Amino acid sequence: MDSIRLVNACLTLFFEEGVYKEEQRFTHEYEELSVLNDDTLGAWLKSSKTRKEVQESDPVLLALIIELHRKVDVLTRMVEQKEQPLHLFLEGKTTIHAVGYDGYFECDVPVLKAEKSYYGRFTLPNFPKRVTPLFFQALSPTLAKITTMHHEDEREWDTYVASCERAMIREMKGLDDEY
Repeated sequence: MDSIRLVNACLTLFFEEGVYKEEQRFTHEYEELSVLNDDTLGAWLKSSKTRKEVQESDPVLLALIIELHRKVDVLTRMVEQKEQPLHLFLEGKTTIHAVGYDGYFECDVPVLKAEKSYYGRFTLPNFPKRVTPLFFQALSPTLAKITTMHHEDEREWDTYVASCERAMIREMKGLDDEY
């Protein structure tokens, strides 16, 4: 564990003890959130034919319109499901105060049981914001390693860790402003 390099971060993690593919309700939500994140609009936009068609469009404006469309889809689902919550209630809640590559993270208080497996979710502060489901293994009461995460979410995690590293470097150099 000495070779794990962590950088400061701040994420809210909702979690509960559970193992991937063994706890049906967690596995169901994990897969369902993947479908929400990989919606048909996103798949359409990623297709090569569409990329050629929208090549001359303003990419920022297009991303904003797509994000608005996704928010309307979420609101529609909420109205249609009425009293059914969008996410499972998870017993635990903590703050992740440090993150690292290869899926390592550290909680601010000791809330985990070493060697136990957990299901959790958090929202990375990337654009567009989306709920990130994951399964992880506690290495200590505060340190954990992500064991199962969707491929796209892994890339988002690495991007987030890199941005936290850049912020730390700027802070060490005394540069508060990013630009």
